[in-house]
Amino acid sequence: MSHSTLTSKGQTTIPQEIREAAGLRTGAKLNWTVTPDGVLIVRAKTQSLASLAGSIKIQNSPKISIQDMNPWQ
Repeated sequence: MSHSTLTSKGQTTIPQEIREAAGLRTGAKLNWTVTPDGVLIVRAKTQSLASLAGSIKIQNSPKISIQDMNPWQ
């Protein structure tokens, strides 16, 4: 089990083995969530939704832009 210490400035260091296992690099964005029962969940934000564009290919389907999908046009 890995552990770290919280500083008076609210900072901590993520242990090296955790950074390596999660593939974290300098500048990585982390999303923090506290569940109603007090469990802390930290997720690495590795991709944006826009980076997934075109990742699913459906044959013979028309291309639709993000703007065309906006229901408030």
